[in-house]
Amino acid sequence: MARRVHQPLEDGEFDFILAMADGPVLAYFSGTWPKAVKDCKAMDVVVAEAAEEYAGRLTAVKVDMTRCPGPVRRYGVTAAPSVVLIKGGEAVADATGAMDDPALKAFLDSNI
Repeated sequence: MARRVHQPLEDGEFDFILAMADGPVLAYFSGTWPKAVKDCKAMDVVVAEAAEEYAGRLTAVKVDMTRCPGPVRRYGVTAAPSVVLIKGGEAVADATGAMDDPALKAFLDSNI
């Protein structure tokens, strides 16, 4: 993933990134189990491109669901890949399943 996408290694690091973000946070929840890997790898590219395009307007975070179970529970994520748009610590929009570039941009544009 591009350097613009933060990748916390634990819950505390996720919370720190969330607290330091100036605006909305796009949390992309990724899984490493066999049924999720293909879609998550495809989403890696889409999220990296969105992070570049929306730089300065949002913070992108790739959340490994195994390493960071706290945010998974907090935002009610049940599948990978999933995205949650967070403003002020609260989820304002979410989507589950693989998205292509136009779908993620439409999601962001309608919720930022």
